[in-house]
Amino acid sequence: MAAPSEDTLRRALAERQAAADAQAEAVRALKAAGGASKADVDAAVEALKALKVEAGAAARRLQQALGAGAGGAAREELRQAVVNTLERKLFYIPSFKIYRGVAGLYDYGPPGCRVKANVLSFWRQHFVLEENMLEVDCPCVTPEVVLKASGHVEKFTDLMVKDEKTGTCYRADHLLKDFCKEKLEKDLALPQEKADEFKRVLAILDDLSAEELGAKIKEYSIVAPDTKNPLSDPYPFNLMFQTSIGPTGLSVGYMRPETAQGIFVNFKDLYYYNGQKLPFAAAQIGQAFRNEISPRQGLLRVREFTLAEIEHFVDPEDKSHPKFVDVADLEFLMFPRELQLSGESAKLMKLGEAVSKGTVNNETLGYFIGRVYLFLTCLGIDKGRLRFRQHLPNEMAHYAADCWDAEIESSYGWIECVGIADRSAYDLKAHTEKSGVPLVAHEKFSKPRKVEKLVIVPSKKDLGLAFKGNQKMVLEALEAMSEKEAFEMKAELETKGETNFKVCTLGKDVVITKKMVSISMEKKLEHQRVFTPSVIEPSFGIGRIIYCLFEHSFYTRPSKSEEEQLNVFRFPPLVAPIKCTVFPLVKNQEFDAAAKVIAKALTTAGISHIIDTTAISIGRRYARTDEIGVPFAVTVDSATNVTIRERDSKEQIRVDINEVASVVKQLTEGQSTWADVSAKYPAHVGPQGDQE
Repeated sequence: MAAPSEDTLRRALAERQAAADAQAEAVRALKAAGGASKADVDAAVEALKALKVEAGAAARRLQQALGAGAGGAAREELRQAVVNTLERKLFYIPSFKIYRGVAGLYDYGPPGCRVKANVLSFWRQHFVLEENMLEVDCPCVTPEVVLKASGHVEKFTDLMVKDEKTGTCYRADHLLKDFCKEKLEKDLALPQEKADEFKRVLAILDDLSAEELGAKIKEYSIVAPDTKNPLSDPYPFNLMFQTSIGPTGLSVGYMRPETAQGIFVNFKDLYYYNGQKLPFAAAQIGQAFRNEISPRQGLLRVREFTLAEIEHFVDPEDKSHPKFVDVADLEFLMFPRELQLSGESAKLMKLGEAVSKGTVNNETLGYFIGRVYLFLTCLGIDKGRLRFRQHLPNEMAHYAADCWDAEIESSYGWIECVGIADRSAYDLKAHTEKSGVPLVAHEKFSKPRKVEKLVIVPSKKDLGLAFKGNQKMVLEALEAMSEKEAFEMKAELETKGETNFKVCTLGKDVVITKKMVSISMEKKLEHQRVFTPSVIEPSFGIGRIIYCLFEHSFYTRPSKSEEEQLNVFRFPPLVAPIKCTVFPLVKNQEFDAAAKVIAKALTTAGISHIIDTTAISIGRRYARTDEIGVPFAVTVDSATNVTIRERDSKEQIRVDINEVASVVKQLTEGQSTWADVSAKYPAHVGPQGDQE
């Protein structure tokens, strides 16, 4: 039987609470009247107690469904345990810590750097190498004109409010979102109509204007979280860091908010480098910068971060993919917009079926969704806590054909870590228009083709006389008309002699007369087709992926004495910061010499490792390396053969000293599993201790 919905549980609680309130009023009335017998009063009190018990049970059921209470506390406890371990073991720490740090900036320490490098190395292997992508590396400082063309200068904003007394800034939509979520999760007595209202607000949050957002903040009496002071009206704040290029200060630039624009502006050269063939993909790994209003959630929302982005250029008339068959049978959690709008949860779907049914727009987009799924799960992301959510209509840019986010569940909820979007031809067209350089592709025909072409010929002389300084903007708007718009204008001009025409760059309508423009269809012989390619863009937030990997890999287990809980990161060897440790069981010359021989062989094999010769017990040394996720430990208890221990099972095998590097290399590179080597080599069951 399906679990009751939140709405059903809220109604049940409201009914039981109303019944309890009515009974309480009846008890007060009986006592106030004075004429009721003790038996009647006692019976009424017992009925009230029973109704309160029912209301309490209904409240607990609702609380459980909302994930509040113990569930929320458990998530917070997990987060604190993970973050404390990461900072203590120097995976990452707040930047400029001795100066009290700066919100939204973090430093990766030695193990964090290695995890990040391993993730990026696998990203290059999985995408750049396997898909024959063209990798580029573009500057972080970007001229203003580039970001004007892309729309970032005008539109890359969030709405901000200020504490009217202290001047502290907050992101307006976050305050409203937090208020609504807290009410829904913690206010069990919330009336159903109010709960529905808060859900509607959350659903349309991205669509609210500054005025609408401000009205909701006032309606709900939302105040500054830290001081409870009143807030200003919301106003837009551009998230880009502005700078100047050169000493004069006249050339405005920005620290790039994404790496994609560097690829788009280089399309022409990349297209020629690729032999003028489509499809092809360009990739870039680099830093991006966003001046977040109020950064929070650790590595999930920061002001400087690493992006890995792919721009796959494809013919808009053919978005099939030759390798789609390789991923078509993958089955994973998908959350199409239909399920979201009907209030349902994500469901397991086969990727091939999702594409064939049109849930995913095309094969190329579907192929990259499948490749992203394989990438994340190979890193160690839990399949059960990974879903692909389709953007709702209010989230989609007007030019986008389809967009999906790979979302990973963490203690903060579902986090968008990868965006996979079919951006159509918007970016290349925008840069073509702004730069005057055609960013187009060509399809040469084997034989010339007769085609009918729309021909729009504005009269520069007549436009100049009529519009003077605005002539160029009117002319460009006329030439940019679609076929439908052009023939509607032609019909108007032929019947009326003039028509009103909206020029967006002027922000007003102008009157076009018959002599100002000629519109016709002409038959032409074409030897090639010239078109602007569409772009499929997978964009990876590396820091977000790494943080979710930290949470998914973390667990605790009791020490040997069961007096304490020991922290463990179950990183796959692929991403583990150190692949192997070498422990001489006791400190003596013979064991130290053997450890050095093993270390040299591991170095030659390219395996990261550390030697730990400290005087603490072997169990403590195991625990110390388990806490940073080292998958294998070599214990030197003989000059000829040693043991290799696997982190999660704590099982050990005995291996000849000359084979250690070979065995560890096979394990860390995925050529063999632990089960494979356990079957080949004898198990070690001896006096060596494990965690104490």
